[in-house]
Amino acid sequence: MTDAVQNLVAALAAGQVEVVDLTQPLSEETPILRLPEPFANTPRFRLRELSHYDERGPAWYWNALEGGEHTGTHFDAPIHWVTGQDQDDVSQVPPGRLVGPAVVIDHADRAAADPDHLLRVEDVEAFEADHGPLPEGGWLLYRTGWDARAQDEAAFLNADDTGPHTPGIDVACARWLADERPILGIGVETVGTDAGAAHSFDPPFPCHSFLLGAGKYGLTQLANVDRLPPTGALLIAAPLKIVGGSGSPTRVLALVPR
Repeated sequence: MTDAVQNLVAALAAGQVEVVDLTQPLSEETPILRLPEPFANTPRFRLRELSHYDERGPAWYWNALEGGEHTGTHFDAPIHWVTGQDQDDVSQVPPGRLVGPAVVIDHADRAAADPDHLLRVEDVEAFEADHGPLPEGGWLLYRTGWDARAQDEAAFLNADDTGPHTPGIDVACARWLADERPILGIGVETVGTDAGAAHSFDPPFPCHSFLLGAGKYGLTQLANVDRLPPTGALLIAAPLKIVGGSGSPTRVLALVPR
């Protein structure tokens, strides 16, 4: 095992393995999910300055953090949804489940043509026919090209009078991934793991309902997924270890062989 770690260190130093940052910058401009009344909404992220090399603290600069758990690139723990309410909060997720292989299904072209495009079981089966089964203890990353909109909240949420229009995963596929595939969870580029229209699905928000209910996880608002190969990347997700937390802003990194 020591040799394996040393080989990884050597490969990183030699540029044979690249570290790709899959995390969107977190700021007051970060798009946030909008729920209709009467539901509570998450506050925006913001920094509140405590001192900046001044009379409040002459040799140090620091801030207080304010914002919701599910803001920016973030991790959904099972307890986030009613179906997983008796399962792990974000502090209880085993560290070994924060590191695992990742595969990428790329439907950016389809989502560009139809913002309501949904991933189906047959799409995943076609991917498996070409690349092998989804990895046990790994992540399915669903690329839609939506990260290109991440700095423009209106374009990112893409809402009209009928609600938001963003790509996602259909009900049957969400259930199938939860029940039939040994993955840790799914990662997406959109504001949440479910499609914008998922409030009207049966059941509503099936990715949350089925995957979190099955003790699996979600990663949202990812960036740079286009820089990953279909298979072969190793993903590291590092949420804050918030006791009782339903999720956390997360630094997500991928190790990619070059």
